[in-house]
Amino acid sequence: MLKDKKAAILGDRDGIPGPAIEQAMETTEAEVVFTTTECFV
Repeated sequence: MLKDKKAAILGDRDGIPGPAIEQAMETTEAEVVFTTTECFV
């Protein structure tokens, strides 16, 4: 479903950080073009 798609990942400091989401995305065929972890308050 994600083949040949690009992904921008926004992680949350108090939730799931961006690098963890990016690692999970390795099982898909999507290309991760941006990853960050922010603090949303």
